[in-house]
Amino acid sequence: MNLLTLGHMGFMALGVVLGLAVGILPGLGGIVGLSLLLPFIYGMDTTSALAMLIGLVAVIPTSDTFASVLMGIPGSTASQATVLDGFPLSKKGQAARALSAAFSASLLGGLLGAVILTGFVIIARPLILSFSSPELFALTVFGLSIVGVLSGGNLTKGLATAALGLVFGMIGAAPATGEYRMEFGTLYLMDGLPLVIIALGLFAVPEIVDLLRGQSSVAGTSKLGKGWIDGLKDTWTYKWLAVRCSTLGAAIGAIPGLGGSVVDWIAYGHVVQTSKDRSQFGKGDIRGVIAPESANNAKEGGGLVPTLLFGIPGSGSMAVFLAGLILLGVQPGPAMAGRNLDLTYTIIWSLALANVLGTVLCIVAAPGIARLTVIRYALVAPFMIMVISFAAFQATRSLYDLIALLVVGLIGIYMKRFGWPRPAFLIGFVLATQAERYLYQAVQFSGWAFLNRPIVLAILALTLISVWLGARKKADGSSGGVATEGASDLAQASHIWPQLLFGGLMIAVFAFTLTESLGLTMLGGVFPTSVGIIGILTTLVAMVPLALGKLDSTANFDTEATAREKDIRGGAWTVIAWLVGFIGLVALVGYFAGLLVFFVLFLRFVAQASWIRTLILTAIAAVFMMTLANALNLVMPAGLLQEFFNLPWPFR
Repeated sequence: MNLLTLGHMGFMALGVVLGLAVGILPGLGGIVGLSLLLPFIYGMDTTSALAMLIGLVAVIPTSDTFASVLMGIPGSTASQATVLDGFPLSKKGQAARALSAAFSASLLGGLLGAVILTGFVIIARPLILSFSSPELFALTVFGLSIVGVLSGGNLTKGLATAALGLVFGMIGAAPATGEYRMEFGTLYLMDGLPLVIIALGLFAVPEIVDLLRGQSSVAGTSKLGKGWIDGLKDTWTYKWLAVRCSTLGAAIGAIPGLGGSVVDWIAYGHVVQTSKDRSQFGKGDIRGVIAPESANNAKEGGGLVPTLLFGIPGSGSMAVFLAGLILLGVQPGPAMAGRNLDLTYTIIWSLALANVLGTVLCIVAAPGIARLTVIRYALVAPFMIMVISFAAFQATRSLYDLIALLVVGLIGIYMKRFGWPRPAFLIGFVLATQAERYLYQAVQFSGWAFLNRPIVLAILALTLISVWLGARKKADGSSGGVATEGASDLAQASHIWPQLLFGGLMIAVFAFTLTESLGLTMLGGVFPTSVGIIGILTTLVAMVPLALGKLDSTANFDTEATAREKDIRGGAWTVIAWLVGFIGLVALVGYFAGLLVFFVLFLRFVAQASWIRTLILTAIAAVFMMTLANALNLVMPAGLLQEFFNLPWPFR
């Protein structure tokens, strides 16, 4: 009765619309959306407020697919794996197909998540309580095993890249002792690097650079046809894959601490490992869209289990949702499976209905939105730079967020160029803190005997199977992994010194990590020491064929080996110079004023737009940014001149 009232459905629809708007903007995600809603739920009745919150929670994992598919930019941490095949499909002019397949898979995942949660909520307590630190550590190791699938034909490069991600994830305080590591004495790094900056730097910045160098639109054709119908057919064709990944997503979402940052990668690894034909993964295989999208929507249903029954949020968005429950006077705990079971099922099936509504809206809009990919990218790029820079400084609202974005972006550019798998880096970064924390807790509470626990042994066995499936060779001698950065046989360079230089820089980073660990206690230093040693060894092994001059090795990978058909003067360095100039403007005159100056200069000199078009687009950007900043009550990063003259908002 609560579920089907007109008021409940209306507030749920309002949450869905807001979720669509937030999800389309890369890097914001559920935490920002839910935070926006919290001030408005005061005084509302419980079911209406929950309807609005659930509507937003349900649709963001669906709507964040727009950025992942259309621009190659992860819409949120839960849509990172979608980029690998969704964006190549968009480049082929099949954006509508990719989007509709993603949305329909998300719908299936959301509905299955609700079905699973309906029965699971009664039996969840003993299962959830059986997972303690040893089992959670084993799960993080299982998450790292996906690196084998994402390493293409060179497993050692994948392992070295994952180790580099672990190093970046260890920046800041050690979980066990609170000792600071690799923070260079700066307050900014003491809390570590934010995940949104790593994700945007690794994927968004390199794609912006590449698309600007190509001097064209994202997609090569505007003939989208009835691609959204094809996407629905694809989901139906691979319905059992979607069912498997939805079940996987719901199960992982129910485990506190893992959240949405890794579930899409595990689903992606699953579809690669279980597929006979893997030739198109990373190049535009629709299965690489369906698997992660069905999993990341189902994980929202799973994430409600620990949130409702134990008051333990399974992810960042669930933490904000938990705060909303408390504001409404709802006390999470075992009573949600007892006397408050009606409220629990209202939440669960609101989630299902919101998935249906959000998916229908997205599928209807998909063909029109997909046409954005045929706009000349030089006109789109400043808006993308605006959005990702805005998303980046949401982390600490500091200029250092933008500097960190640029540094990670440079790393991402050269990892892509030299074939070091960026997804492996991202997985290592996401799991670094969790792996270290759970290992310490497991050893402190159980000693090394925790490795003998039945569930731990079962998960480690699955990990070994996962590594074997990713590393094994197929009958034709090719690798079982996915070449996430391109085909190595098309990028073999005759000059290998740039690759050796990049490998040397990686070794230097691992050596610095080892040096830093020497001054720490045993608990604070054992993890960085282990990662540093593994990183040095795997990087050396990966570089040996190049040092010996074996140019036909899979280690030889350089996308600059052959000249591009189209390229701007100065290549990647020209685009990087514009990004550096933008951050320099922000440092000097503040974010808002720097953004306006950047828009005018970029549109005139790079996009070569007329003055009228330049001023109109700049005005649109200014209104959009002021509206968003006002809605979030956000003070933008100020520059030296703002601080000196003490200028008011919006000029700071």
